[in-house]
Amino acid sequence: MLPDRKAVTVVIPARYASTRFPGKPLAELAGKPLIQHVYEQASRVPGVTQVLVATDDPRIQQTVEQFGGLVWMIDTPCRTGSDRVAEVARCSDSPVFVNLQADEILLAPTLMTDLIDSFLTSDAEMGTLKRQITATEDFHRSSVVKVVTDQQGRALYFSRAPIPHTRNGGPGEPPKELFYLHLGVYIYLRETLLRFAELPSGVLEKAEQLEQLRALEHGIPIRVWETAHQSLRIDTPEDLEAAQRQWDRWVVS
Repeated sequence: MLPDRKAVTVVIPARYASTRFPGKPLAELAGKPLIQHVYEQASRVPGVTQVLVATDDPRIQQTVEQFGGLVWMIDTPCRTGSDRVAEVARCSDSPVFVNLQADEILLAPTLMTDLIDSFLTSDAEMGTLKRQITATEDFHRSSVVKVVTDQQGRALYFSRAPIPHTRNGGPGEPPKELFYLHLGVYIYLRETLLRFAELPSGVLEKAEQLEQLRALEHGIPIRVWETAHQSLRIDTPEDLEAAQRQWDRWVVS
């Protein structure tokens, strides 16, 4: 039986500590903290029952409450964002959870619709999104995660390295039909999310620092759907500065 379309909970896991960008969720972009941009755009996604922030930091809690958002305080150590989402799921009966990263601003709510609608009309237990890589520099940046899938859209591997490698390839733009970046948004059935959180971290997850590899290492299939919609990802202070300069160019609808 497919999950109830009216019972989708979006959780935005947010932590203050970050090696590359401490305090990132509270950094201001166009007059608002980054976490507020992410929250407000997620709240505009049709069919989502609830949006909340999961954090262990009182500074983030206070900021979310100040702009009227829902926040869930977590007092147990968590390995990854999905593990924080699982802490919420343990106390909720929502059948479907979405993990939306706290530094991924949806430039259109339809990006999330591409994930949710595809998941709820499938038999998948875990899913995510990909988008074609159109810039060569993104293909080679380790902060841009790449994904390869089989012919049915199941993930074969995720990596920070340029994949797939084209042995006889030459310089220039990568062919659009071959290279895809992975968007850091996941959707789970509740029971799959809870099972995922109980699994030990695998060697690939530790090596690449990519939580989704835990699922693949332990045999949980991940369906990957394609989206053409854009999002704004802030990884570093330099990304934030670039976003500040270009904010008026982005059409946030």
